[in-house]
Amino acid sequence: MAAVRALRSCSRTAGRLICVHHIRSCSSVRFIKSKYMSIFDKSAFKFNHQHRLFRTSATSNGQIVQFKLSDIGEGITEVTVKEWYVKEGDSVSQFDSICEVQSDKASVTITSRYDGIIRKLHYNLDEIAFVGKPLVDIETDALKDVASEEDVVETPAVSHEEHTHQEIKGHKTLATPAVRRLAMENNIKLSEVVGTGKDNRILKEDILNYLAKQTGAILPPSPKPEIIPPLPKSETAPAAPKDKGTKIPIPISKPIVFAGKDKTEAVTGFHKAMVKTMTAALKIPHFGYCDEIDLTQLVQLREELKPLAQVRGVKLSFMPFFIKAASLGLMHYPILNASVDENCQNITYKASHNIGVAMDTEQGLIVPNVKNVQVCSVFEIAFELNRLLTLGSAGQLGTNDLTGGTFTLSNIGTIGGTYAKPVILPPEVAIGALGKIQVLPRFNGNGEVFKAQIMNVSWSADHRIIDGATMARFSNLWKSYLESPASMLLDLK
Repeated sequence: MAAVRALRSCSRTAGRLICVHHIRSCSSVRFIKSKYMSIFDKSAFKFNHQHRLFRTSATSNGQIVQFKLSDIGEGITEVTVKEWYVKEGDSVSQFDSICEVQSDKASVTITSRYDGIIRKLHYNLDEIAFVGKPLVDIETDALKDVASEEDVVETPAVSHEEHTHQEIKGHKTLATPAVRRLAMENNIKLSEVVGTGKDNRILKEDILNYLAKQTGAILPPSPKPEIIPPLPKSETAPAAPKDKGTKIPIPISKPIVFAGKDKTEAVTGFHKAMVKTMTAALKIPHFGYCDEIDLTQLVQLREELKPLAQVRGVKLSFMPFFIKAASLGLMHYPILNASVDENCQNITYKASHNIGVAMDTEQGLIVPNVKNVQVCSVFEIAFELNRLLTLGSAGQLGTNDLTGGTFTLSNIGTIGGTYAKPVILPPEVAIGALGKIQVLPRFNGNGEVFKAQIMNVSWSADHRIIDGATMARFSNLWKSYLESPASMLLDLK
């Protein structure tokens, strides 16, 4: 019996040596050939069976996690995937950018909450992703160290730089690398800055405001993208007749061959938001009121102030004056800065004058708003407008910029036209459309003809709570501020 035990012990030892040698010599082998197993007992087979799952991949023990698209607020249930920053097989860390999605309100950057490897992308570009559904699959080993209740970080898509967290005095401070760099260059501690973004995220504007309060300095905004002028007309185009008589249209020499096909696509993004908003607006009885404004003095004042604003890095247009004059008028007629509930049973008078500015962009009509105009100077309004125009032209406006408006001005005159019939943006109760400025002859008090800078304005108000007299009086007050800009000094605070 002793000899048998010794023989079995030697067999097991030899089996282990042969098994380990075989695994080391061929790393791709995932099982032990039967000729090695036939000479061993059951215990040797068990040992070999424990080694049959060896692989060369270092992440084979990771767990696949479905990274779900969480609620990003504002009642949004679906978004469009506009850009992927990762592909299958890429390694990601926490707070790395995963993709950019677009809702019917704004663009949002989704960032990772896991360290791991991307195993699957659930959507292609321009596909609709739904809140609560998987966005990507990530293989990770650190689930126990990651909070599981939230899977997205919502940030305005100002840039493609990832957002990071920083532990400061026991709490997390959220800011982009660009914001951190700006704070470092100006020797500002992020822990001393109050963030106004989502989850107290520190924005660039927070740094600028903090710096202005500390030093009184005003930093210039981000440069506006260069506008490329339209190409000159083709020299081959037929010249117009020089005579002033009846113009005879010149026929096209060659017939146009059109071989296109009809294309149907879903209404998404800002167009979808417009459908929803305008459908609700049709339920409001609109009251219209139009008038003309003599901007001769304002045109002269702006020409004098443009160089001063340019030195500060701000492009000064007429719009900041229109917005500030509207805010001064709203002080006297607060019902125009109110909102009503769906059944028009309650009126809410808004304390802040968040005046929206309609913008025509490649994505469609958007209406960002300048916050708290009642406490802003004309220059501060111009600074904020520059920022909104820059982000709007790049399609990078955040949710905070596009929500919370209380009153709206639409400068349709930048495109053309004199009068319009603006449509109210619920839950607001009033909106104004500004026509183009024209040089027209007018009479002064002595009956003399002079050259005047004339602009037409068209107002629309919710006739359920606003009567025509109120709208007319507000328009007259707004008009007086613009026709005599110096009078605004009496009411500025």
